[in-house]
Amino acid sequence: MHKPIKYVEKALTYAANAAWVVFDKVNSINPNPSFTPKWSDKPLLKSWEKTKPPLGWPRETDSLCPKCVPEVRKEILEGKKDWKDLLHEKVGEIKAQIIERDGKILMVKECPIHGKFEDVMSIDTEFFRHLEEVFPGRDIRAHNDEKLHNHGSSTIRHGRGSVLTIDLTNRCNMMCDPCFMDANQVGFVHELTWSDIKQLLDNAISIKPRRQMSVQFSGGEPTLSPYFLDAIRYARKVGYNSVQAATNGIEFAKSPEFCRQAAEAGLRYVYLQFDGIGNAANEHRKVGNLFDVKMRAIENLWTAGVDIVPVTTIVNGINNEQVGRIIQFALDNPKRIPFLSFQPVSFTGRDEAVTDERRHAQRYTLSHLAHDVKNQTGLGEPARDWFPISFMSTFSDWSDLVHGPEATWGQLSCGCHPNCGVGMAVMVDKETKESAPVTAFLKADRLAKDVQRINDAARGKWISILGMALAVMRNYDPFKSPTHFKLIDLLRKFDKTFGATGKNYGRVDGSRTRRDIDQRRSDRWNFLFIAGMWFQDLFNYDFRRTEQCIIPYATQEGEISFCAYNTGIGWRNIIEKMHMTATLTKWYNEHGRHEIFAGGKHVKLSSVEHSMVLRDEIVTKEAQKDLDRLGIAKNAREEKIRARDAKLQAEENARMARLYRKHVLKEPDNVEFVPLSSIAPAAPAKATTPEEKKEEVGSFGD
Repeated sequence: MHKPIKYVEKALTYAANAAWVVFDKVNSINPNPSFTPKWSDKPLLKSWEKTKPPLGWPRETDSLCPKCVPEVRKEILEGKKDWKDLLHEKVGEIKAQIIERDGKILMVKECPIHGKFEDVMSIDTEFFRHLEEVFPGRDIRAHNDEKLHNHGSSTIRHGRGSVLTIDLTNRCNMMCDPCFMDANQVGFVHELTWSDIKQLLDNAISIKPRRQMSVQFSGGEPTLSPYFLDAIRYARKVGYNSVQAATNGIEFAKSPEFCRQAAEAGLRYVYLQFDGIGNAANEHRKVGNLFDVKMRAIENLWTAGVDIVPVTTIVNGINNEQVGRIIQFALDNPKRIPFLSFQPVSFTGRDEAVTDERRHAQRYTLSHLAHDVKNQTGLGEPARDWFPISFMSTFSDWSDLVHGPEATWGQLSCGCHPNCGVGMAVMVDKETKESAPVTAFLKADRLAKDVQRINDAARGKWISILGMALAVMRNYDPFKSPTHFKLIDLLRKFDKTFGATGKNYGRVDGSRTRRDIDQRRSDRWNFLFIAGMWFQDLFNYDFRRTEQCIIPYATQEGEISFCAYNTGIGWRNIIEKMHMTATLTKWYNEHGRHEIFAGGKHVKLSSVEHSMVLRDEIVTKEAQKDLDRLGIAKNAREEKIRARDAKLQAEENARMARLYRKHVLKEPDNVEFVPLSSIAPAAPAKATTPEEKKEEVGSFGD
């Protein structure tokens, strides 16, 4: 039985639909030209002006050879090749085909030196097609950016970005598998000075379009940097509203005071490494009480006023069974968890030399994620409720229109390639914990098309806001939304997200106080966004994705695409070596060794108490054993051990064979042994006479 308000709202949606028809017809007459805002030297784009990369299949793209690239990188690191060749040469580049085979989307490519490679892009063709069909097009082309964007084929060419990552240090207090940067294993320390940090943040706001990005301090483990808190303060000072840290949470779990200091400095979000529910689900990280660490970190951070985004690296056969458990944990704790980020494994860094056997067994795609969410939680239809995160750029365009030409920052815009990232939104009642996918009660496809028409008309602020209100109302189905959810709640969500009307929902800028934090948290409705971000590796690399990257790294050599930095040609290895702070030996002599938690070591915590809801049935008691049953190595370390053991066994076999020949067969030591398996059978002599042919047939017949 629906509440009476739902019937009133249904009537309003019919009225809004009728009003929209009139509004749209009038609004589309003589549309205004796009204006050029202060934050850009180019005008806002109309929908038809947005370009798209080649999509669909079969299609051809530019990729990399997984064998050539490490070889060339090694030459650069050894000084045998100039790194600047990367700016002018297509190093390691080969063509790749994206095709359909057996109901899957594959990338196949062939290097003239190293042969063929192929990998899966999607296990669901309809899901893949849907993502590409609703992609709205690329953002404003980057301009006045030559100082920061000059990296040859890896250059970022489109968009304003959404997350600027700054690695404060390559030191880490864990030894994880997987690790896309191979932390603690490269033989030197690369750590930014205070001058470096300020320069990178200043550079980022010097180019056009000027971005209101999230600044993410990362590493290694960013909390090990002596400038961690200072970096947060400075980022807020120069104008970034969303400052976050990508962390394993150890330092935050150990010290509530450190959490308080970080919050006061201006830390808004923590992207918390979070691989599963229970210590057993985190066993592959080799810290004995890692889940206890996560719980204490969330407790301490949330209490201090910092919001938490659990970030899960998903590896097939290692923790793919945790997807549903993690989502259930978020649904059980809607006041604490506003966002989930699942990141399918990228075979780079510590895993770049992965064997084909392990790669195929552990490969996990965005389509795997959508199906696991449905199968493990019952939430969402893959080809209906999941959208590329770039789908939101249409709404960002509307926000830019509403804020007008005098705005000094562009709206955060996630304009990445549709193969890069996806998301599904779930509206959760913080009081009753009832939930529903937003796309179950809001026609997202049609809403985006409506908003696109508002943007193309380019009217003033309040006409555009009226158009958005009508579009939202006509696409809303109150009977499919959560019981206590109201139309006004939906309209407020849009306003709160984009700051359209100027109403104060709690400030997020540099003047933000604890009162603002509590005010924003008082909202009854949690817009839980379940995101999947799939970073590339050398086996599925696509330069069409790289050139419109929204999550660049700020480095001493400019801003580089996330994938080009961590994989691709491997700019991380090159730049960190170029700007090396010290060798490990020198660093340890001057600074001492920092504590590393590995080999099952426990982190000392003052308490393991927390106030989160944690159902016993979702706590994992035993690590996933899929790969053990298949006899496949779980990580690079195991592969190296197996390769070493195989080599030792081969050497022992050869030694025993030599002893056998010497002492049993009495062969002299200088006789070279040739294994029978390596001797090809001699070809039979060709018969020339009838008698010889008869004899030949007879001998083979015998």
